[in-house]
Amino acid sequence: MRVTFFALLFLGAVETHAIDTVITNGRVIDPETGLDAIRNIAIDEGRITAISEHPLKGDNVIDATGLVVSPGFIDLHAHGQDEISNQFQAADGVTTALELEIGTYPVASWYDSRRGKAPINFGASVSHPFVRGNVFAEKLAGATRGGVSAEQAFEFGAHHSPDELDRQQILAFLQAGIEEGGLGLGLGITYTPSADHEEIYSVFQLAAKQALPIFVHLRNANQLNGDPFAPLQEVLSNAAATGAPLHVVHINSSMGEHAETALGMIRGMRDNGLDVTTENYPYTAGSTRLESALFDSWDSDFEKLQWVATGERLTKESFDKYRKEGGWVIIHGRTEKLNAWLVAQPDLIIASDGIPFVDGLSHPRSAGTFGRILGRYVREEGKLTLMQAITKMTLMPARRLEAFAPAMKKKGRIQVGADADITIFNAGKIMDRATYTKPAQHSDGIEYVMVNGTLVVDEGEVVPDVYPGRGIRAE
Repeated sequence: MRVTFFALLFLGAVETHAIDTVITNGRVIDPETGLDAIRNIAIDEGRITAISEHPLKGDNVIDATGLVVSPGFIDLHAHGQDEISNQFQAADGVTTALELEIGTYPVASWYDSRRGKAPINFGASVSHPFVRGNVFAEKLAGATRGGVSAEQAFEFGAHHSPDELDRQQILAFLQAGIEEGGLGLGLGITYTPSADHEEIYSVFQLAAKQALPIFVHLRNANQLNGDPFAPLQEVLSNAAATGAPLHVVHINSSMGEHAETALGMIRGMRDNGLDVTTENYPYTAGSTRLESALFDSWDSDFEKLQWVATGERLTKESFDKYRKEGGWVIIHGRTEKLNAWLVAQPDLIIASDGIPFVDGLSHPRSAGTFGRILGRYVREEGKLTLMQAITKMTLMPARRLEAFAPAMKKKGRIQVGADADITIFNAGKIMDRATYTKPAQHSDGIEYVMVNGTLVVDEGEVVPDVYPGRGIRAE
């Protein structure tokens, strides 16, 4: 009786207050509570203030009849941290896009540069590759700390081996980034082949001491005598030895045909009490920069490589030419059978690994990851249910971060008190449209996207010149 009485009082108060926005008659899905029903939602000052079966009144009304009302999608792995890339992400239902694999450095200035300029929420880990590059740029070229570009940091950090003073400085810079609110530590080990096992272990020790996760791109197997499992075993053993939380990025890309066994190893770690998670994206091709250390030993299969700037497949001659120039390349070669199997696994987070858009060119995952999951793998192929897919795209990534980033406790949910980060889509229509040759295409079926109570997609169109995105930081 008491609960019912107060609920009625609350609803009465809501109905007499001039609510900012009301979403009416939508199929509301909240993965944490299991809610999947027609409801009305009130939004005030960027927060959800009521979820009701009864009509609600508001200054602005969004009629969601026939549409799914979901928590906004959370992308843990998004390299496109600029306005144009954010707009493509928003059109794919993303309300929070985080750069956690490679991360950033210096951290505070990066957050400052994005404040007031972000259509969606943003955040980044502290970048071990960038820190490493800055240390060696200072030492070898006299550069000012933090004064080198990302490309220069990669160049300096890839092939130089640290002495003891360098090792101490690397850890000191990482610690400084943590104190500035970096969301854990980003390790791109394949891009820093000169970082030996001791150096990587010391980064895990630092993460464990701070109770922050490591987000890791595994070492290239060619750096470990070609053993496909050795790169994963390196980081799993470090996590076991230190207790550091670990997130392995794009297991589909890093482990390829060995991903099923690799996932079994990760599940075994969790079964034994360790905090280890992983992710995948729903495409059979990856992407990275051609000048990176990943391609140091690439000497065949050039036709698998597609130059983003022109769409051409590479030859030995064009590989050498473009590698000197530097730029993004798409790497084809994985099977759809493996791709679909990974998408269906309930304990893999969905993350795009999206790269920036430059002159309308990118990888299709930068614009279509989430629409592709919901359109192809949920509706068309039935690989997972709508609730399962939304869980993997909202609640699971929020929970991966919320222990040390309290803002994430208010995201990935449709609940009273949660941030009004909301994606409203047509489940019968949603589908990715981005392709390898024409990536700059918005997904179909995303009708409304709201970030902290502000529409960034309205009736299927990206809203220009709105910047409600907020920085997500660790505390």
